[in-house]
Amino acid sequence: MKTATLRPFPGSQHSTDHTSFLSSFHQTPSFATSHPKKKQAVISITPTRPSRSRRSVQCAVRFRPCIDIHKGKVKQIVGSTLCDSADDGSSLVTNFESDKSPAEFANLYKQDGLTGGHIIMLGADPTSKSAAIEALHAYPGGLQVGGGINSENALSYIEEGASHVIVTSYVFSDGQMDLERLKQLVDMIGKQRLVLDLSCRKKDGWYTVVTDRWQKFSDLFLDWKTLDFLASYADEFLVHGVDVEGKR
Repeated sequence: MKTATLRPFPGSQHSTDHTSFLSSFHQTPSFATSHPKKKQAVISITPTRPSRSRRSVQCAVRFRPCIDIHKGKVKQIVGSTLCDSADDGSSLVTNFESDKSPAEFANLYKQDGLTGGHIIMLGADPTSKSAAIEALHAYPGGLQVGGGINSENALSYIEEGASHVIVTSYVFSDGQMDLERLKQLVDMIGKQRLVLDLSCRKKDGWYTVVTDRWQKFSDLFLDWKTLDFLASYADEFLVHGVDVEGKR
């Protein structure tokens, strides 16, 4: 899986003017992140110093593992084929399904000293949840977890061993970001344990954040203003280029 993980500058200060923040959603973005998909790799982008007129960005590439879980199995799928209406998985295009359990992969990553990887539950079924927790137990503190995360279960995943929880759909309502929900999560688990999934698809020439298994467009454009504002609420951003996710 090729994704982009963006880590906000830790000392930056950001305005909390909600009106100006929401209005920026409707401006043409000046920054967007999208990467074609091949193997599991991540690009970490870390601003080296804040500046009002110019931002200095240092880019580095490092390997971050990913465990995608669907119906309790580790799979590599075409992300755009995820669909709520087909819970039986009949519309899902699967490139690969492993005979190893998520916990076995977690053990491998632990042995190799790979940190910052993520477990993604592609569905809220009990089998996938159980498999994710087993993987967290196998590598406590070494993996992030996402998929159906909300205020009711976020802390429990941290207690099960997740280093971070990854959140998307919960902080959106009717296509708009719910800032109060986001603040609630930050107050509950801390900014340092929260990853915002800002995976996007192209719409009218703009990279737009998508939610609900990447099927619903929000009104949030992925530009530098969005990243700058949200950096106050998350330790990292996780960005998938949904239009090419899983495609060969």
